[in-house]
Amino acid sequence: MLRIAFAGTPAFALPALDALAASKHRLVGVLTQPDRPAGRGRELRASPVKQRALQLPLPVAQPEQLADDAARAPLREWQPELLVVVAYGLILPRAVLELPRLGCLNIHASLLPRWRGAAPIQRAILAGDRESGVTIMQMDVGLDTGPMLAQRALPIGERMTSAGLHDTLAQLGAALLLEVIAGLEAGTARPRAQPAEGVSYAHKLEKREALIDWSASAAHIARQVRGCNPWPIAETAIAGAQLRIWQADALATPVEGSAALPPGTVLGLHGGQLLVACGDGLLAISQLQSAGRRVLSAAEFAHGHALDGLRLG
Repeated sequence: MLRIAFAGTPAFALPALDALAASKHRLVGVLTQPDRPAGRGRELRASPVKQRALQLPLPVAQPEQLADDAARAPLREWQPELLVVVAYGLILPRAVLELPRLGCLNIHASLLPRWRGAAPIQRAILAGDRESGVTIMQMDVGLDTGPMLAQRALPIGERMTSAGLHDTLAQLGAALLLEVIAGLEAGTARPRAQPAEGVSYAHKLEKREALIDWSASAAHIARQVRGCNPWPIAETAIAGAQLRIWQADALATPVEGSAALPPGTVLGLHGGQLLVACGDGLLAISQLQSAGRRVLSAAEFAHGHALDGLRLG
């Protein structure tokens, strides 16, 4: 049985925290980000990890940073043999990395060295990757550069969104984490350096990346819709007002005469989907949302709008 501390903040970290709490190991404390303003009222809200830690219940510390000795005091007091880090959001200085006897493990939501950085799930979908996965690595002072202890791959389905891939990888990472810890405990875990080839960086997604350019291909826009779900949600404009696209596919079968239409032109409702001309191909929209309204199916949307001559963007 190991004394394990945990560092994490968003919902992605919860399956790993729950798995450790249910294991034979002793969770000695949780580090998470300070409460942040959220919602329309901008009231302070605890992170998902803090909420779960208090339910378990576990000691919680929320330092703004870990650069000074005072901020690291709770971690020293917990005396962990291992620190597990999952989407914590703070850079760990060398003093923290060297504090636990077995070091610090991180669950990263990609097959490293591809998609190091903040948004590996979204970037994989936006890039059209056919597979993703999780990597358990020993942390070092670099950005997701530490030696790998285990990886597990997962195909990315044609209709999988960032939300769906997020949830699947969170569960996959939690299960793999327990396997790696068992190997560390038994002395059988063997870290290996990341390959020098294939390095890419997953920069944080920005809201501007959700704006649809209808001159792009339908395949590109469909990936944009899936990659931007659940945030920031792909969007366009209808009569100058925001229109958010929640679910869409690139149409496999062309429609006669559609290639000559200007990008953004709405062809109408076909098979329960709203067809829109793109720079190359057609986008078939299934779910969309006008500003200030609920999410509608394409059929519901069509009942309330005159589609003849309608152009988006």
